[in-house]
Amino acid sequence: MTAAAKNPLKSCLPPDPNPIKPFLNLPSGACDAHCHVFGPASKFPYAADRSYTPPDAPVENLRRLHARLGVSRAVIVHASCHGTDMAVTLDAIASSHGSYRGVACVDDAVSDQQLQALHEGGIRGIRFNFVKHLGGVPDLDVFHRLVARVKPLGWHVVLHFDAEDILAQQDLLSRIDVPFIIDHMGRVKAADGLGQRPFESLLNLFRDNPLAWVKVCGSERVSVGKRPFRDAAPFARALIAVDSQRILWGTDWPHPNITKDMPNDGELVDLFTEICPDPTTRQEILVDNPTRMYWAD
Repeated sequence: MTAAAKNPLKSCLPPDPNPIKPFLNLPSGACDAHCHVFGPASKFPYAADRSYTPPDAPVENLRRLHARLGVSRAVIVHASCHGTDMAVTLDAIASSHGSYRGVACVDDAVSDQQLQALHEGGIRGIRFNFVKHLGGVPDLDVFHRLVARVKPLGWHVVLHFDAEDILAQQDLLSRIDVPFIIDHMGRVKAADGLGQRPFESLLNLFRDNPLAWVKVCGSERVSVGKRPFRDAAPFARALIAVDSQRILWGTDWPHPNITKDMPNDGELVDLFTEICPDPTTRQEILVDNPTRMYWAD
């Protein structure tokens, strides 16, 4: 039995409704490369086999947040609570007049025509959840079939790992022949230090494989759990030092399944100043890199 079947009605906390105005003025074209849209359920129902039930967090709320933060563009990462019904994400992208792109969740039944329609709707990648509370390791035969099918579209793969998956999935990682992104710094645990085996493995992967990208977001998931999550910053800085041209950043709004301190999204922007104090590198991570990955066409 999957985690989803065991606990379909686990509820999530809502995001902080009062984001501070960041001290950092984001550069023109800055992209929140990892955020979600949830519902509203009355229009976009949640999947029956979901592993959690979030409060509605519609695209209108996301736009207001981005206006507050100074974000110009975004990548909507389709959330597992909506299953493989992509309507909510495609609607958000369509409403953005070209300023949003998306990452899809699909299954083996998706047709080539449907994949093409997703591409035309602004989708540029597919995501796979490996984390235990979202169901654990997917069917790897399906994984490899889908990667092969999206390759002609120029898409990439997004991997949502638990820290131990970085060690356990070395063979899978070596076989991926399209760009792939590790979410949330691999969800390594700040309490285990920079020398922990999962983080050393992530650094080696990032250093040795030119197809590997990393998102230096999810500081609240890496941290021991106290705002503003500064204990996650050394991990982000170490990754940026390897290759800042394959790094993305995002808010992870509305922060599903957070059981520790709920982030304040304005504070997360200011934390990025500590993570990346150099303006030239910030321009790369916030503007240039997402442009290459999501708006190249």
